Amino acid sequence: MLSGRVHPAEAYRQVEFDARVHGASPQELVSICFEQLTGALGTAIHAQETGDPVLRSRSLSRAVSSLLALEMGLSGDDPVVMAMRDLYGRARSSILSCAVQFDADRLDHIRRDFIDIHAALSGST
Repeated sequence: MLSGRVHPAEAYRQVEFDARVHGASPQELVSICFEQLTGALGTAIHAQETGDPVLRSRSLSRAVSSLLALEMGLSGDDPVVMAMRDLYGRARSSILSCAVQFDADRLDHIRRDFIDIHAALSGST
């Protein structure tokens, strides 16, 4: 009966995440999506290393969801927006392919690219 319950740590993480999202500005939402994406990719790599397919799958799903949220936040059709759409779409396709044929190196490369992009967007370079 306990197996269907949410682990307390996960429940607290979800509450903290919901609170951050609820009070966030548009720029903060983008930052949260980047954090979720890079964190999820790191967790997926770790889950593969430790032999946890459930965590790996959940992490890859969270990464894809983060990319979808980032893509949905784009508007317009100027060259930068179009380039970001292309980047998000290609990253999403690569992550989905890793769900079938796991490639830690590819995921780590995507993760590092998005860490760099996030730093550039937030002025942390």
